[in-house]
Amino acid sequence: MSRLQQAVVIGPELAIAFEGGEEIYLALDLLRRACPCAACQGEPDALGRVLRPVQQIGPHGFELLRSEAVGGYALQLFWADGHSTGIFTFDYLRRLAVLL
Repeated sequence: MSRLQQAVVIGPELAIAFEGGEEIYLALDLLRRACPCAACQGEPDALGRVLRPVQQIGPHGFELLRSEAVGGYALQLFWADGHSTGIFTFDYLRRLAVLL
């Protein structure tokens, strides 16, 4: 698996370049709606049931301010509305790119 080289916002997308030449492009609105954090996706209770919260994304919720690498395996995204708890693994980002 190749390492992250760069992640930059280009218009309405996040462009991610990996060493070795792989590039993926993801729409910012898709990324925000696919945030993997527990506040967005829910978390299992003691019986394994997951209640998915209703996402209330405000007017600045799709504006990505910055991203930071997490180790050698993920990106943490920081949105203009203050949301930043989602850790997007590179594998997850690649799977999202295939959906497009």
